[in-house]
Amino acid sequence: MKVLEESKKQLSGIIKESKKHFEDQNESYFEHLKIASKISFDLISAGLMAIIHAFIPAWFQTGASKKIIKLYDYLQSKKRVK
Repeated sequence: MKVLEESKKQLSGIIKESKKHFEDQNESYFEHLKIASKISFDLISAGLMAIIHAFIPAWFQTGASKKIIKLYDYLQSKKRVK
């Protein structure tokens, strides 16, 4: 029974922290999901470009770098980078 109580306590803390994060970012759950997912896919694509570039240097010479810089600029404009 104690394990169940601890699990509920942890889950409650996670939900509370998540709600605070949404408020801090001025986003709803679904807005946050959309933005975080887009950033994740952009990072994955930058990583794939960098791997391809490692094997075939003529491809994606600046693609990964440009994508990372664009993401950094976006995050900085949203005050998510300190």
